[in-house]
Amino acid sequence: MFMDNLNWKILKLLQQNSRMSNAEIGRRVGISSPAVNERIKKMEDAEIIEGYTTFVSPLETGYQLKAIITLRAFMGMLKPFLEKVKTYDEVVNCYRITGNENIVMEVVLKNQKHLESFIDQLITYGETKTQIVLSHVIKHSEIKPPKV
Repeated sequence: MFMDNLNWKILKLLQQNSRMSNAEIGRRVGISSPAVNERIKKMEDAEIIEGYTTFVSPLETGYQLKAIITLRAFMGMLKPFLEKVKTYDEVVNCYRITGNENIVMEVVLKNQKHLESFIDQLITYGETKTQIVLSHVIKHSEIKPPKV
């Protein structure tokens, strides 16, 4: 799908507030509400818009730690881990990556004991490295048009 300037403006507004009405988006970008609706539908159909979500604060819901954990899978353990990782409630994001490690996970944990227990589960699949997140520098940054 061709992404014109108008679609990028609509995406920017939706990324700032996905609950904004089509009428409000239309007012801001200068087109009618039905035209906004049609453009959004086309972007959804093309999977440019993957879905709508609510951001939840782990700290306010009882989690005391956020960590980034990398895993370097043991020989023959990557595929089993790729299935197992989907079952861990602690994992909020997981990426398969290039380099020395195979996996990067963003996890939320109740406390240090929970972290230890979680790492104990992971080490059956490979070697781990853990970094505790102190704060967000960039959080939920919007996707912008590529620079040419």
